[in-house]
Amino acid sequence: MGIALLSAKRSKDPSTQVGACIVNQYNKIVGIGYNGFPIGCDDDQLPWGKTSEDNNDTKYPYVVHAEANAILNSTKDLHGSRVYVALFPCNECTKLIIQSGIKEIIYLSDKYKDTDSVRASKKMLDMAKVTYRQLDLGDFRIEIDFKIDK
Repeated sequence: MGIALLSAKRSKDPSTQVGACIVNQYNKIVGIGYNGFPIGCDDDQLPWGKTSEDNNDTKYPYVVHAEANAILNSTKDLHGSRVYVALFPCNECTKLIIQSGIKEIIYLSDKYKDTDSVRASKKMLDMAKVTYRQLDLGDFRIEIDFKIDK
């Protein structure tokens, strides 16, 4: 989960930074991703806003979610693997997770649990027998200091 949270910091989304880390059955990292725009699409030329009268003036039609990027960035076959993700997957990412062969989702936040998207996700995951569980970190804390003393 630490790798997922650290990779989330690479996202330029000002309101929601999400990271994902996929590990195989040997706990080896095989994919990492964060939410951002597709390769070649300038972060400064597309909107990061959440609301607008025109949906094309929001981030939603453009952002690739962390789970999708982790799957696309994977280096190995994902069948039987687990994905660690900061936020419970939306229905679109859930379809990719199921299709890729990932068998378990470990997530931190389920803040959208009452949305149609997450309800659809859980329905599909249950049908496909993909397990999911919320990780309780309690007071666990990771600090990284990038300062280099010269």
